[in-house]
Amino acid sequence: MRIATRSSPLAMWQARAVATALGAAGSSGGDIELVPVRTSGDLDVSTPIAQMSGRGVFVTEVQAAVLDGRADAAVHSAKDMRSDPTPGLTLAGCLARGDVRDALVGLELDAIGHGGVVATGSQRRQCQLAALRPDLGFTGLRGNMARRIATAGEPGIDAVIVAAAALERLGEAGQIAQRFTADEIVPQVGQGAIAIEHRTDDAQAAAAVGAIIDQATTRCVHAERSFLRTLGGGCDLPTGAYATLGADGHLHMTALLATPDRSDVVRTSGSDVDGLSLGAALARDLMTRTGTVAAMWSALGDDV
Repeated sequence: MRIATRSSPLAMWQARAVATALGAAGSSGGDIELVPVRTSGDLDVSTPIAQMSGRGVFVTEVQAAVLDGRADAAVHSAKDMRSDPTPGLTLAGCLARGDVRDALVGLELDAIGHGGVVATGSQRRQCQLAALRPDLGFTGLRGNMARRIATAGEPGIDAVIVAAAALERLGEAGQIAQRFTADEIVPQVGQGAIAIEHRTDDAQAAAAVGAIIDQATTRCVHAERSFLRTLGGGCDLPTGAYATLGADGHLHMTALLATPDRSDVVRTSGSDVDGLSLGAALARDLMTRTGTVAAMWSALGDDV
């Protein structure tokens, strides 16, 4: 079985995790080969994501490797994927989710002096940090995790904020100065989850991947993706959603929508046994409560 993946250290870790799970389940049918792919997001490390083609810049070329037969499955960070399905591919599901929280590298939030600077390219993170500390300034952040960690030590930058799961998977959890709860900073849709796709007509790959899917994580991620799909938001617009599965079988979700200038940050929450309905309902609620933001989203479309 051939697994297509981005060639970054984090992506390769995630692909190896899938390969290990397939091997342990005995469902791969034999040897497992990783097929590294360079994506447009990897090749251009200077342009802000929001100014590129948005959600999809880290997955399109990986998906193409499966569609053209170079690989049998694709592994992605779920948060990088488009909210709409890709024709010819099926999102089989996700491995058990890692840490969904955002984390500071450098100084803790309370240790940053008045007017301090945090590096992040994410408007979602900026708007929520600004709500906690209105005095903060922000600067952009791109590159692999090693580069991001190093940025925390550069002059004029007090901290960087990144996904805790990425640091843990790369053995860099010791760099974390502070983890924010999912209530303090609502995570990106799919954050901490490793997603697997295969060709829709490939029954053998579907059976192999199906043996390692974590159903609880998959239900939660599908609910979050339904939220984003209904909202019409792109990769780096200020929005987030996080769903959990309760013992009663209901999904519980918190979602956030903000204006890019951080003047309006609105949250909502709800629960439902049907995750797709829940995600759509919360998106409609936020769009109703922030009419100007809804109009902006409509104008920008899903490719921002």
